[in-house]
Amino acid sequence: MNANPEWDLIVLGAGASGLMCAATAGGRGRRVLVLDHARHAGEKIRISGGGRCNFTHLEADPSRYLSNDPEFTRGALAAFTPHDFLALLARHGIGHKEKSPGQLFSDGSAEKIVAMLLDECRRSRVRLVLGEEIRGVEHDARGFKVRSAHAEWQAPKLVIALGGRSMPKLGASGLGYELARQFGLKIIPPRPGLTPLIFSGELRTTCRELAGISLLAEITLESTRIRDDLLFTHQGLSGPVILRISSLWRSGETLEIDLLPDVDLAERLIEAKKVESRLTPRTILSRWLPKRLVWQKTADMKADAPLAEIGDKRLRAMADTIHHWRVIPVGTGGYERAEVTVGGVDTNAIDPLTMACRTIPGLYFIGEVLDVTGWLGGYNLQWAWSSGHAAGLAV
Repeated sequence: MNANPEWDLIVLGAGASGLMCAATAGGRGRRVLVLDHARHAGEKIRISGGGRCNFTHLEADPSRYLSNDPEFTRGALAAFTPHDFLALLARHGIGHKEKSPGQLFSDGSAEKIVAMLLDECRRSRVRLVLGEEIRGVEHDARGFKVRSAHAEWQAPKLVIALGGRSMPKLGASGLGYELARQFGLKIIPPRPGLTPLIFSGELRTTCRELAGISLLAEITLESTRIRDDLLFTHQGLSGPVILRISSLWRSGETLEIDLLPDVDLAERLIEAKKVESRLTPRTILSRWLPKRLVWQKTADMKADAPLAEIGDKRLRAMADTIHHWRVIPVGTGGYERAEVTVGGVDTNAIDPLTMACRTIPGLYFIGEVLDVTGWLGGYNLQWAWSSGHAAGLAV
C-alpha cells in the first residue's frame, strides 16, 4: 500500500486512551486511522478490575496522580470528568456499581466498555487496523509517515497512545518511549507501578508462612502514609495498600507497617493484665489478629505466659512488633505483574490542555506513555479517558 493522504489523524495504540481519542476526533468529522500490533483492541480494559472494569474514580483530581508535575493533569481531568464518562455509559445503556466510595465498576463484563468504545469509533467512521506491527515513524513538512511490515500510512497529525511497559504479555513495549526520544523528548525513567513487593531470606520465609492472610494495614514510607488491605503471599506482600505504595517505593527504602492501625495494643495489653491476668498475650492479640500472624510475630517473646507474669515493658515490645514492623523489599513483581508504568514522557514538553507536543507541531502523547500515574482504583483509566478526549478535541 502506498502512502495514503486521506487521513487527518493517525492514532498509534488501540487501548483506552487511543480509542477515546479516535472516537472523539472522529465525532468531530476528522478522518481517523488507529493502528495497533495487538489483534484485539482494549486488552488492558478487558482485565481491569478483575474483568469487571474499574473504569473511573469519582475523586479523580491531580492529588491522586504521581508525576514530576501533578498539576499537569488538572485541565484534562476538569474537561472530561468521571461524570462525563458515566453519561457516555448511560447513552449506551451500561450500568455501574460502586465497590467502595467513589470506585466505579461496570455492571457486568469489561467487554461492555470495550464494545462501547468500538461502537463510538464505528459511528465516527474511525478505521481500526489491528495486528499491524509498527516498524517506524518519519516526519517531514507533509506530516507523519507510519511504516509497518506490510504498509505505510501518512497524515498531518499523529497521536501516540502506546502505553507503558506494564503487562508485556498483553503486548506492552517501550515503543512509545522510543518514538518520544526520536523526536527529542525527555523520558522520566520508567519503572513498575501498582505491583506486589518481593522479599528474600527470613522475611520471605515469614511471608510464605503467612500466605493467604489479609488484613487492614497502614504503611508509612518517609512522609507518605497509606491505609488499605494487605495480603501476605509466598514471595512477599501484595494487596491494595502494597500496590499503592509500590508506585512510590524505591530500591533500598524501608517500609514501616502497622498491622493493627485502629487499636492501641500496648494500652489494651496493659489494661487486660489488670482484669484478665491469667490470659496470655497471644490470647488477647488473637481477638484482633489472625492466630497464625500472632504466633509468628510473637514467636521469640514468650507470649504464651500469663499476663500477670509479664512486665509492661515487654508488653509494649510485643505491641511494637505489630505496630512498627519495618521491612526492606528486595524488589517488585516487575512489569509482568505491574498494573501501570511509573514515569514516561516528560510532561514539560506537552501542552496540558491539548496533549500536543510543544516542539513538534501535529504530534500528541496521551495515556500511560506520559509521566502520569494514578492511584489504584480507577484513576488510570480516567486519565486515559480525559487525556484521550483532550487530544481528540484538539486534533
